[in-house]
Amino acid sequence: MKCRYDNIIAIDPDKDKSGVAFLKPTTRQLEVSNLTFPCLMDYLQFCKKTSLEKQETVIVIVEAGWMVRKSNFHEAQGHRAEKIAKDVGANHETGRKIIEMCKHYGLEVLAHAPLVKCWKGKDRKITHEELASFTGLTGRTNQDGRDAALLAWVFSGLPIRVKVE
Repeated sequence: MKCRYDNIIAIDPDKDKSGVAFLKPTTRQLEVSNLTFPCLMDYLQFCKKTSLEKQETVIVIVEAGWMVRKSNFHEAQGHRAEKIAKDVGANHETGRKIIEMCKHYGLEVLAHAPLVKCWKGKDRKITHEELASFTGLTGRTNQDGRDAALLAWVFSGLPIRVKVE
């Protein structure tokens, strides 16, 4: 399946630093980083400008955790549960603001429900080794970056073949 976009930017929103992945499906070039909200806005404007200059298409995919009916899958109680709920709400609001700014910049944007967690990591999240096995990604990554990279990869339709031992 050929992806209809030349460039895909996937974002896993976070109140502090969002995971950001840039994928060029034709070459499988994948770059992963973590950016604060202001730096992310600068990055999106840069990507928009660059794509216009190169006459390439670009789409921004934002993981939209608020699309999940229930998002409090944790066992915390009391003040800890309150903090988790507050952080989840802040992350959701960050995602909504990213979408709002993408529209403001004239970037095509899609709110995407979180992917099913079926991996070997904590809480069934993808590990660096699993992601590297089918993307060839090198260097260190954190969970937000890996989630963004996986979202971009899945959206592009590129194959996922995991060979981790």
